Amino acid sequence: MAEQLYTIPVNDAFLSDCECPLCLLYKDLEENAIEFTMGPSYMEDDNREITDRLGFCPDHIKMMYQRKNRLGLALMMNTHMNKVIKDLKTISSKDKPKKKPLIGKKPQSPVTDYINNLESTCFVCQRIKPVFERYIDTIFHMYKKDPEFKEKFKKVKGFCTYHYGLLYDNALSYLSQNEINEFIPSLNEVYFNGMDRVNGDVSWFIDKYDYRNQNAPWKNSKDALPRGIIKIDHIIIEEENN
Repeated sequence: MAEQLYTIPVNDAFLSDCECPLCLLYKDLEENAIEFTMGPSYMEDDNREITDRLGFCPDHIKMMYQRKNRLGLALMMNTHMNKVIKDLKTISSKDKPKKKPLIGKKPQSPVTDYINNLESTCFVCQRIKPVFERYIDTIFHMYKKDPEFKEKFKKVKGFCTYHYGLLYDNALSYLSQNEINEFIPSLNEVYFNGMDRVNGDVSWFIDKYDYRNQNAPWKNSKDALPRGIIKIDHIIIEEENN
């Protein structure tokens, strides 16, 4: 079965000491996609044609800018901007704008349609999405078929809220009713235990700023903020050295 090709990264993520194994899986895919985009591939005509058409979302263009290959980014931006300028000049020259009615549905212009479509696409996101969806397939396949993985699932430190919802929703499609009746309570327990634990650490982080607790131990709260950000915003932030 094709899903088995992804059992190694999924197993590794669920064995890691992280606050959300799905965030870790996504982060690795994101790093690989950025490396591919900023590598020699940007010189290939096929890839340049796709990047010209799709562009990049704000998060990924920021990540690309932070890499050392500024020339590669400039080349991609240049041809992408050339296409956008050409397309919008053509569309706007043919459009005949009309005043929007005060009542009723407001008409959408071809210019706005083009821009909205452009804002909804990203070359990097497109590379990540199909593989991450296969990771979801693999998680449910392993949960059903591999008793050891089921135990790993129950022992992780939790999930971020976004990926908790993703697993909750997908369980209804991947699992039988009996399996759902087992999976959802396990998922809930793992998620809420993790959230309560990290929220408790955040609370103690706040309490440490009370002068009455200045000599009290930090416990597990020194890195509570980056762990809390994972839980609520599914973003892994590299912890600063203390």
